[in-house]
Formats: sequence, C-alpha cells, structure tokens
Amino acid sequence: QVQLVESGGGSVQTGGSLTLSCTASRYTSATDYMGWFRQSPGKEREGVAGIPIGGGDIYYADSTEGRFTISLDPYAKTAYLLMNSLKPDDTAMYYCAAGRWHGGVWYAADVAYWGRGTQVTVSS
Repeated sequence: QVQLVESGGGSVQTGGSLTLSCTASRYTSATDYMGWFRQSPGKEREGVAGIPIGGGDIYYADSTEGRFTISLDPYAKTAYLLMNSLKPDDTAMYYCAAGRWHGGVWYAADVAYWGRGTQVTVSS
C-alpha cells in the first residue's frame, strides 16, 4: 500500500497562483508516475499533470499546459504542482495520484493510489 499526503490548495482570485505538494510513503512497481487529477461537481476526474519518477516525458492536460508546472524530488518522494494564471474553471478538488502512464491522456484507470484531495477555489 502507498499513502499519498497532499498539502497546499486554498482560495485565490483569478490570475493568482498556488502550489500543491504530494509526498508518497514509498514507491512500488505499480507507481512509476506521480501527479494530479482534478474533479469538479458533475464532471469526470481528469488528469492535470504527471511526472515520471525515473525520468522521461511529463504529461500536461491541454487546459493546463503553459500555466501549470510539475516537478519532482525523487529522494523526498515528493511531487510539486505550481499553478499560475489560475482561472475560475480551475476550481476543483485536486487529487494526488500515483500509477502508470501509457502516453496520450492520463486516465484515472491507470492510477493505483489516490490522495484524499485538496480543494482549489478560484474566484472571479
């Protein structure tokens, strides 16, 4: 079992910035990719950004590329998501995720472990 502990999140105005962090209790063979998904009421959970633990391609959703930056401290088992130029559409519960990525869209079905989630609210 892998525990994912998130921190960060909160409320900001449009154009503001927030940083999320997520620390994993350990790595496993089923978790070579870490990152975040988000979900707002009535919508499916969507991949936001992901980063490989051992190096490789980084994933960004089209809606976040250019505004969000994901990074990883592999020794601390901690991933960071810097969110700039936030918009009201970014309002959602953000979930840390650990699993695999097969290229293309990062799907929730490829996630083996989830954090409890942290709320991000962007007001206009």
